[in-house]
Amino acid sequence: MQIDPETYDRSLYRTMTGAVVPRPIGWISTTSEGGVDNLAPYSYFNVVSVDPPVVMFSPADKGPDELKDSARNVVDTGEFVHNVVTRPLAESMNETSATLPSEESEFDHTGLERVESETVTPPRVAAADIAFECELYDVVDVGVGTMILGEIVLVHVDDDVTTDGKVDVRKIDAVGRLAGNYYASTDDRFRIERPD
Repeated sequence: MQIDPETYDRSLYRTMTGAVVPRPIGWISTTSEGGVDNLAPYSYFNVVSVDPPVVMFSPADKGPDELKDSARNVVDTGEFVHNVVTRPLAESMNETSATLPSEESEFDHTGLERVESETVTPPRVAAADIAFECELYDVVDVGVGTMILGEIVLVHVDDDVTTDGKVDVRKIDAVGRLAGNYYASTDDRFRIERPD
C-alpha cells in the first residue's frame, strides 16, 4: 500500500499515530490567567534540544484561531509543567483527557493531588516521579496544530527512580501512546551496546 497525502481521501492521523509508536506523553499542567489549573495529556510531545534544554508539545487547535486550553494558557502566561506519566498514573492521565469547560480544573475533576512548583505558577502532579518546570521558548503554528516549545528551568526527580544521582530508566515504568485506546509501558526493556 502507498499513500499520497495529496490524493488520499482520508486523514493521515490514524496512519501516523499507528506507525509512530510509542509516543511519549506530555502531561501538561498550566494555569489560566484567571487562576484555573489545567492538566491534559498530549502524545505529540518530545524533547527538542539539550542546550538550551527544550521540550515541545503540539495540541491540535479547537478551530480557526482558537487554541486548546493548555496552549492558550501557555501563550497567555509563558509557563507550563510537564509531568512524566508512569503506569500507576495511566488511568488518572486518561481521565484528564476529558473535555471540560475552561473554568473547570482537571486536577479537581479527577481528584489528583497537586503540589506547588518552585519557579512557575502551574502546579505539578504530586505523584509524578519526574516533572519539568518550563518557561515558554517559542510558539510555532503548524497546520491545524500549535507547537509549544518550553525551556526547562527546573527538574524534579524522585530519588527512588535514580541510581548514583542519575535517572535510571529501569526504575521508571513510563507510559507511551500507541493508537486509538492503546498504550504501552516500558517494563519490557532490552539493552544494546552502541558501536564505537
